[in-house]
Amino acid sequence: MYVGSGVFNVVGVRKRWYLFFGALVLVCIASMGVKGFNFGIDFEGGTQIQLPANGKSGQITEERAKEVFADALGKPADEAQKVGSGVSSTIQLRSDTLDAAEVAKVKQALFQELGPIGTSGQPSVQAISDSAVSASWGGEISRQALIALGVFLLAVTLFLALYFDPRMAAAALVTLLNDIVVTAGVYSLIGFEVTPATVIGLLTILGFSLYDTVVVFDKVRENTRGLLGLTRRTYGEAANLALNQTLMRSFNTSLIAALPILGLLVIGYLLLGSGTLQELALVQLTGTVVGVLSSVALATPLLVDFKMRDPKYRQQADRVASRRANQARKAAENDDFDPNDEDALAAELRKERAYAAAASVPARNQKAHKGRPSGKRKR
Repeated sequence: MYVGSGVFNVVGVRKRWYLFFGALVLVCIASMGVKGFNFGIDFEGGTQIQLPANGKSGQITEERAKEVFADALGKPADEAQKVGSGVSSTIQLRSDTLDAAEVAKVKQALFQELGPIGTSGQPSVQAISDSAVSASWGGEISRQALIALGVFLLAVTLFLALYFDPRMAAAALVTLLNDIVVTAGVYSLIGFEVTPATVIGLLTILGFSLYDTVVVFDKVRENTRGLLGLTRRTYGEAANLALNQTLMRSFNTSLIAALPILGLLVIGYLLLGSGTLQELALVQLTGTVVGVLSSVALATPLLVDFKMRDPKYRQQADRVASRRANQARKAAENDDFDPNDEDALAAELRKERAYAAAASVPARNQKAHKGRPSGKRKR
């Protein structure tokens, strides 16, 4: 893999990869259409109630806070999450939009049942805060994200079309769209909460996927320079060689990128209990894995198919096949002689002597020297 000798025939089995990515995209689209997304409070709007996780009877758990909320209003909270660690940790309860009377009722129930400890060191109802979130803010974030995504894709297409060629730009664009659909589908399938941090993370991973694709395409362009005048390899074989030569770079880059993301996920979830860090790390980790897989197994095979639609590259592939057929035929003719046939054997030996003389090496039937060679040539 480090040498990049072309051991993995990714381009040769590209139809299998197309089936794999096609099935994956169909599953993701079906999940988004049927199951939908688990939008957070920032997109759907609602009320958030926050209280210290330290109560009069010890640590307050998310489950216990949800029970008190449900007993007070007769309906459960949409989400309960612990944020932070130690004495500064808090419990966040999120639900549909509540009116002032319902908020007051929940606060009083939380104070009486759990007794959250405020800054004074004593249980206090003032330690419980509430905030209302409008759905219009999340909608504005989504609209701005879609505009940014459109501008990004347009800029990427123009850059690749000018730096490489339009067919490389088309292959990279299809790969980027695949990464977006699959990442969004994973969130729909697993039920991760979609927040503004998720949208930001999604835009971030597109740059990583594009970087890896450009690295592979640059090597493809280097390997295929002047290819139309040669008959050693077809375009697909040269592209597959370039893929193997950059394979370890792609894997190493994705591994190096995944390590800090995993660290962010561990710190955000286990140590700090921060929902924002967790959501940002989840989308980046998903996008990194999907991005490196698509840049290796989808972008280059698509490029080969786009290129092979050009008659020039098809004719060059025919010349390569014809040359290899001629070489195979000559090799078969050279091996097609009977060693028991004296005339054929004599002709083969004469040919070998001629080759040996031209190469200035001893022939096969050279007479053996008696005794040990002296290492000196007789004059």
